[in-house]
Amino acid sequence: MVYVYALIAGSSDFLSGWLAMRVERDRIEPRYVIAFAAGVLLAVVFFEILPESNLKTDSGYLALGFVTFYVLEKLVMIHACGEAECHTHQIGPVAVLGMALDNVVDGAGIMVGYLIDPYLGLTITLAVVLHEIPQGMSSALIMREAKWRREGTMLALMLAGLLYPIGALLAGFIPSDFQQKLLAFIAGDFIYLGASDLLPEAHRQFNWKVVASTLCGMAFMLAIRFIVPQV
Repeated sequence: MVYVYALIAGSSDFLSGWLAMRVERDRIEPRYVIAFAAGVLLAVVFFEILPESNLKTDSGYLALGFVTFYVLEKLVMIHACGEAECHTHQIGPVAVLGMALDNVVDGAGIMVGYLIDPYLGLTITLAVVLHEIPQGMSSALIMREAKWRREGTMLALMLAGLLYPIGALLAGFIPSDFQQKLLAFIAGDFIYLGASDLLPEAHRQFNWKVVASTLCGMAFMLAIRFIVPQV
């Protein structure tokens, strides 16, 4: 089942990019999706991941996850962008590599979460899928602005999506006593993506619908607790 989760996460990259390529850019307004995804990521961190982590001993890994993705995002990774801002970016092999590194870590997080608690694996999967939707759309839009061929864009997104199950497979070899440390690292990653990447992008042009979308994302994850039976 965990590999199914990883494949679902990977398909979100490809499908969201495919959708962005088929719709005129001025008809795409992803800021509410970005805000909703931010709320989901933060809710998963605060309500699911951190309670399963041992922060007394693993707080350094939490900080390391935050700092690692802060540095990677600023240097090589693609970030979600709204409306016309996507045209200000360029994308080359290094940016694609950054996207790939992110996907491997997310796939590993899905596996480790599932091994600790299947419900935790499910919530991490939902968080990954929802934050990959705006990122996949942004990647496709940036590639289109950079004059990538449609076939090349779809191939890049498909290959990036395949890295989720690869990350999940690699994480299966992680010793059980290191799983909580990796979980803390994933929490740092999600905190950075949600609070420092997605939310500022969603709020480039402030309105209350963005705030409502963020709160709805958090409420959605709380509702999942009552919908999905937990062991």
